[in-house]
Amino acid sequence: MTTISEHYDLLIENGNDPVSDTPELKKYMDRWDGGAFIRCLAPSKRKDLLEIGCGTGRIFSKLCDRYRSYTGIDLSPKTIARARERFAQYGRAQFVCDDFLHHTFSEKFDLVFSTLTFMHIQDKEKAVGKVFALLRKNGRFVLSTDKDQRTEIDTGYSRIGLFPDDPKVIKDILIRCGFTLSRTLETQAAHLFVADKISSDE
Repeated sequence: MTTISEHYDLLIENGNDPVSDTPELKKYMDRWDGGAFIRCLAPSKRKDLLEIGCGTGRIFSKLCDRYRSYTGIDLSPKTIARARERFAQYGRAQFVCDDFLHHTFSEKFDLVFSTLTFMHIQDKEKAVGKVFALLRKNGRFVLSTDKDQRTEIDTGYSRIGLFPDDPKVIKDILIRCGFTLSRTLETQAAHLFVADKISSDE
């Protein structure tokens, strides 16, 4: 088994960069985070955004200037290097190479989102709890999880284990961590969760 960061570094080395996907591949990926997912984000220039598992900036490329500031975090050094190079002209965007669970953030956010990343996180309650703590009052968390319950990815040149996301378990965790579950919906390949922080805590 390779590590998660090694797995995604190898994807970059083998020419797999989702931002540069063909229209057909982009349509395929939209099954997880297409229009329905972007509408759930409802981004605006008044908001400070955090993306967990940003990759090379596939979702960021859809947001353009619809934010006040953007932070993307990802484990893969080569993935982050590609994102930094591609979006260097965006002064209000930063890409951080680190483990979300262990990274110390110096600011809070209005919107945190993640797609196809929680399947790499074993301690999902710890991750959701950290998201809650990082959000400002009335902040929003939008999560897209894969319907596929497979326990590993094998590309032929790398293999990693996964921790599948059971939608019922995710709902329970969101509520236990203090979120108000505002909306749940399904796309062709994903379960989408929209959770709001209705709290007096800043």
